Amino acid sequence: MRLFENIALALSSLRAGKMRALLTMLGIIIGIGSVIAIVTVGNSLMLSITDSMDEMGANQVQAYVTTRERNVSRDMTDDDYITMDMINEFREKYADEIKSVVMWQQCGSGQAKDGRRYANVYIYGGPAECVDNNGAVIVRGRDITDQDVEQNKNVAIISNVFSDRMFKQGENPIGKEIQIRTDTYGILTFTVVGVYKFKPPMFNVGGYVPEEDMETELNIPITTAKRIAGANDGFRNFSARLQPGVDSYQVQQEMEDFFNEKYRNNLYFTVFTQNMESMVSQMTTMLGTLAIAIAIIAAISLLVGGIGVMNIMLVSVTERTREIGTRKALGARSSAIRSQFIIESMIICLIGGMIGVLVGLGLGALGSGLLGFPAQPSLPIIIIAVVFSMVIGVFFGFYPANKASKLDPIEALRYE
Repeated sequence: MRLFENIALALSSLRAGKMRALLTMLGIIIGIGSVIAIVTVGNSLMLSITDSMDEMGANQVQAYVTTRERNVSRDMTDDDYITMDMINEFREKYADEIKSVVMWQQCGSGQAKDGRRYANVYIYGGPAECVDNNGAVIVRGRDITDQDVEQNKNVAIISNVFSDRMFKQGENPIGKEIQIRTDTYGILTFTVVGVYKFKPPMFNVGGYVPEEDMETELNIPITTAKRIAGANDGFRNFSARLQPGVDSYQVQQEMEDFFNEKYRNNLYFTVFTQNMESMVSQMTTMLGTLAIAIAIIAAISLLVGGIGVMNIMLVSVTERTREIGTRKALGARSSAIRSQFIIESMIICLIGGMIGVLVGLGLGALGSGLLGFPAQPSLPIIIIAVVFSMVIGVFFGFYPANKASKLDPIEALRYE
């Protein structure tokens, strides 16, 4: 019997038992749908993480003052901090590789309040162009300038969330004074010189936070922050943003060597460097491994589905014993009988696989949407899933097909 005749016969058999065919396909649909959905959500998550890190400045190398493990730690003194002279020397030495250097001084949390309106903030002091260097976009006004830093000005860059909460619709906040109540430093007064577009954090460790209670960054000149905090002139950490095309791993090694030399006589503290690119790579690798592990677990249902296919095909062979006997009595070869049942098994799995692909794409898009990421389906995984479903059809359909092909025609004709 020719291939197309076998296919037509298989489709006719499936139409005759639609519900049984659907139940047979269910394991294949669930298995392939689960794998594609998991891979789609995993791809979307990894791409979103990479994009977010790029916006934050993935081409950065960060330096932190940390304790030496082999010695008993003690509190930091003024001599243990990274000095501005060190940073300037490092920047000048590697001027061709370093685009900018960003230092931060934290001043804790606070709240602006005006009647029933309020906005929560976390106060950061930074150098000139600190908002831009942090990957945020100024939507109104300007960034921190060198003059702001040098003159120790009480100016601030607020978020659009803060602006919407504390100012009337259409009101321009630039030039307006705001008061921030803090537990540590009392009431702080700043003049708004800029507004940046706030991006919510990708992972909210503390759980869901309503927008009205969300804490956004309020950026002020680093000299102003140090004055408020009563901090010394040194820094616990800083980050170096690199020129385009520069090898971040090489700069990380150069930074480590540079500061190891500076801290060689410090028995308690040294400088630890971290490459943002390697952090992204580690995170995507971890997520990729997790997605693969979950996908493999989900693929176990394909094995269950394959066993279901084999079971139904065995039942089908039993039900059609007289038909097989008639065909063999009329001269049909064993290979033709075998091919008929293998093709029928393959078609069941292929249709189940295609439905599973559609289900997986739908679930993947839904899952990515709920997480707030654009769906990123994987074409190679889809192709592999469809091919794999056909392989399952051949593998689990072979035994029933081989059993049908070996039936004795006389015994088959006598079967009731």
